[in-house]
Amino acid sequence: MSQLILSRRALIRTGVLGGSLLLSGCDKLYQQPAFRSALESGQDLHRVTQRALADGALAREFRVSDISPVFRANGSREGAGEDYKRHLAQGFDSWALRVDGLVARPLDLPLNALRAMPQRSQITRHDCVEGWSAIGQWQGPRLSDLLQLAGVSPAAKYIVFHCADIYGGAPYYESIDMVDAYHPQTILAWEMNGRPLDEAHGAPLRLRVERQLGYKHAKFVMRIEARETLEGVYGGNGGYWEDRSGYAWYAGI
Repeated sequence: MSQLILSRRALIRTGVLGGSLLLSGCDKLYQQPAFRSALESGQDLHRVTQRALADGALAREFRVSDISPVFRANGSREGAGEDYKRHLAQGFDSWALRVDGLVARPLDLPLNALRAMPQRSQITRHDCVEGWSAIGQWQGPRLSDLLQLAGVSPAAKYIVFHCADIYGGAPYYESIDMVDAYHPQTILAWEMNGRPLDEAHGAPLRLRVERQLGYKHAKFVMRIEARETLEGVYGGNGGYWEDRSGYAWYAGI
């Protein structure tokens, strides 16, 4: 299993998971600017190729009988900070999701408002970069509905998810482009397997972007920001693992 994990982590840094490129000493080489530039070019090719092959395609959906008896909690198991702990203890009754950035109408949406919006329920497989998978049922509003409600600007090219968890001493965040933001299976799930999310699985809200690997599925989502560029957002690479470990920004499967 450890060999599998290392192999998949090395491959995801190149953006060609499941491909033929396997690099030894990837961590050291990645620190070299010329090598890093070459890998980033490969990531762009991977994204364009997958988008061309799966334009408009849906991730596979499963039956209730396929739901995994155990669904591991990936990434952080706890939200951080006094505000988060207070909201958790109160069942998120006074919590609100912030939607801002390049939008005409910044929003603060309570959890009840999110639950009252049109809902999508989907049973999908979560594929972790560490080599495990599990099938779960998720429910929540489509991200596209929130963006339309906020009046997202045509200038926005990315959606950034700011999270309440601290992982390895740094805030967790992720981002997707507008193609995935408007995909019908991209939802903000507040329910898992028929029950509200627990803390380990990212309460009160987590992103489900079903055509990408698990590290893109941000948990503990507190704020959604529409942006024209990812420059200036933490390390500038569009996500926690992308900044710290060189993972591919586009993790399509």
